Order: sequence, then C-alpha cells, then structure tokens
Amino acid sequence: MTRFVVTGTDTGIGKTVFAAALAGALGAPYWKPVQAGLDEETDSETVARLAGVAVVPEAYRLATPASPHLAAQIDGVTIDSDQLMPPPGPIVVEGAGGALVPLTRTLLYADMFARWQIPVIICARTALGTINHSLLTIEALKSRDVPIHGLAFLGDAVEDSEAIIAEIAGVRRLGRLPIIDPLTPESLAAAFAENFNLADFQ
Repeated sequence: MTRFVVTGTDTGIGKTVFAAALAGALGAPYWKPVQAGLDEETDSETVARLAGVAVVPEAYRLATPASPHLAAQIDGVTIDSDQLMPPPGPIVVEGAGGALVPLTRTLLYADMFARWQIPVIICARTALGTINHSLLTIEALKSRDVPIHGLAFLGDAVEDSEAIIAEIAGVRRLGRLPIIDPLTPESLAAAFAENFNLADFQ
C-alpha cells in the first residue's frame, strides 16, 4: 500500500511542491494534519491546484501563521494527538516545517511519525547548510525508530552535498526536484517524472 509521510529539514524549502508532485504521480490522496496560517493559499489548496488529487480535510485549521503549538495556543485550540491519525488507504501526509516542529509543548512531529510508522521521505534543500540540517533530521528520526524511505533534494544540483548526506546517513537518495518556473501542474508532473523513478515509491 502506498503510504508516505513528507517532512523537511527546514521550512519554506519546497516540501509542499514535492508532496504535490508525489501525490499526483501516485494518484494518492493528500493530507496536511495541521494547517497554521489561513491568510494565503494553504498547503492543501496548493496541492489540489498542482496535483488534482483528493485532499483530506485538515484535522486542525489554525489562523495564526506560526509553529502549530503556538498557533493553537493563540487560537485557543487544544491539539489532540488522537485526532492526528492518518486515514486508511493510500495517502501522502505532509508535516509542518521540519521533523522536530512541536505540535504541542510536549509532542513533536517526529513523535507522531514514530507512532504512525509510515515511511518518511525527507525533503532537503541543496543550498549551503543542508548537510548539517539533513544529518540532524535523519538522526532525530532514527533515534525514534521512524522508518525512513529516502531523501528528496530540492533546488539546484549540488552533487557532493547530496551524495555525502546519503553516504554518511545510509539513506537512499531518491532524486532531486529542480526549481520549476513557471510552476504549473504540467511542468511539475514533467519534472517529477524526469528526476524520480516512480518504482522507488511503489
């Protein structure tokens, strides 16, 4: 069964675009458990626009654009981890920001990943600093026995950085999604097909 969690080494690196590409290629529904910030296009709306897949409604929609723990506090909402269990069947689940982003003051996304036991794809930017951020993310997930499916790099090619992260961590390099301009459903699908092997996700 095709079930993946998409997390990242940082926020604003293109994780949602990759999640859209993956969901579209697999024809799998998409789910963002917690959306923090509603003023601009949400991640679910972005994926629906770019991938045209079914989108499972968020468990929590928070108005404040901040870490979920703080957004919930400001909005007067209590996040219940029991409401964050992924639906059955094929699914692409996207976390918020990085793997150690707090959902509450005592619960991190990585803790939920460990509970779910769904293979995680780590999105890593290729810019300077990615080696450290990527290896720290991998260590944090491994320490919680989270299954890691592989690494998806985002941005311009930096061969040595991509190679050494996979080599040191012992994690599979799945491919790299380049910067896409203009970003349309067609250009995204084409870029994913050119740079990733769909068989690696099935």
